[in-house]
Amino acid sequence: MDTPVVCAPLGVERAALGRRLGGAEVVRTGLGPQRSAAAAARIAAGGAPRALLVAGVAGALDPRARPGDLVVADEVRRDGADPVPVPTAAPLAAALRRLGLRVHVGPVDSSPVVVDGARRAVLAAAGALAVDMESAWLAGAAAGGPFAVVRAVVDTPEAPLARPGTPVRGLVALRALRRAAPALRDWLAATGPRTVRLAEPRSFCAGVERAIEVVDRALDRYGAPVYVRRQIVHNAHVVRRLQDRGAVFVQEIEEVPRGALVVLAAHGVSPAVRAQADARGLAVVDATCPLVAKVHAEVRRYSGRGDTVFLIGHADHEEVEGTLGEAPDDVVVVSDVEAAATVRPRDAARVAYAMQTTLAADEAEEIAAVLRARFPALSTPQHEDICYATTNRQRAVRAVAAETDLVLVVGSPNSSNSRRLAEVAGRGGVPAHLIDDVADLELGWLAGARRVGISAGASAPEHLVQEVVSCLCGLGPVTVTTATTGTENVRFTLPKEVS
Repeated sequence: MDTPVVCAPLGVERAALGRRLGGAEVVRTGLGPQRSAAAAARIAAGGAPRALLVAGVAGALDPRARPGDLVVADEVRRDGADPVPVPTAAPLAAALRRLGLRVHVGPVDSSPVVVDGARRAVLAAAGALAVDMESAWLAGAAAGGPFAVVRAVVDTPEAPLARPGTPVRGLVALRALRRAAPALRDWLAATGPRTVRLAEPRSFCAGVERAIEVVDRALDRYGAPVYVRRQIVHNAHVVRRLQDRGAVFVQEIEEVPRGALVVLAAHGVSPAVRAQADARGLAVVDATCPLVAKVHAEVRRYSGRGDTVFLIGHADHEEVEGTLGEAPDDVVVVSDVEAAATVRPRDAARVAYAMQTTLAADEAEEIAAVLRARFPALSTPQHEDICYATTNRQRAVRAVAAETDLVLVVGSPNSSNSRRLAEVAGRGGVPAHLIDDVADLELGWLAGARRVGISAGASAPEHLVQEVVSCLCGLGPVTVTTATTGTENVRFTLPKEVS
């Protein structure tokens, strides 16, 4: 692509940005659609796609916007033309917020005339956040290359242009535009061609699909509200969607009204939690992953014969809390190699181990190896405790990390398996970051990264991965390939209450 261009309609806007945008060409395009269209034609004369960013002031349509706020367009509209989508809006807005700026994300409408009064209300009712007189006519200058719009608010519905105070509000807006320069520079530096390597398998596993389907079916069959103890799976987007349908998430059983229906989350619970549910007369639907239930059964079997059970895992994770509750006097949580080297059981001849299902396989094996070396009589699980999905995703992300400059793992911060994926990729020697969604994508990570690997934790929806890919496509031409290290066809049956 050619040198990036920043379009500033007014001279004062161009001066506010000055030399703060690195090697980008900052062009004063002039006010209004005619000058903008002429400037776009000059910029696009070479015919090659180029990164183009429109930066200037605008009028707010949303009454929540104040002078000096920034509006980042996620699409640009004008009458008589198709909207221009801007898939990089979320990470650009996040970069601006990290600078301490107040930012809104949404449609920007371009008008051929100054908008006020009733027309302003019409555009606001259609969902636009701000109005300018240039962006839609400048968009074509990108020639299909990266495109973004950042506008600083000067006037608002309560304080339109033809009111005293506009010059002061203009200075406030220009000051915000000047402060925005580092984020704009990061967006420009992140543009360019790249290859995206998708790890396969990724995203939902059978246990997560089952747990989500349990809640959906419970809502369909019994109606809202359906109570769920803790997050059904560790993903904020999944939880919000189910909340929108009528699921009510609680921390403890005591928060569920007597006689109501409660779903137990995929991570499993202790027998004490089940007893609390019985005492409150709750109808229980158990969404515990069958592979987690297997570990519970192992712990009951080991403890039942008098063994001390070393539970390899993280003590603060819900899965470990539930498993520990099966035999709290007989289970010792071993979180790392140091703990494995010092743990002391009641009887070294009567010991066994089990594992949290979402651990990094290499780290878990290192801990298990220390225990096996110390305790020759150690009983081991008949089948691997770390679930197939965790193992498969770690193998896939490791393969992707070997071929890329940067790895992005989609998953919520409280998702153990997602965090482990980022750690596994990082141990491959490349920068690796866990992101909840595209808004967590820091533009600075992408500067110079021409090969980007993407995976997703077992609790992260696939559509979040596709949003990240779309964002990268919005930064330049992208070739998407898939690194397949295996396939999955596992399917778990549903509980009888919702089947």
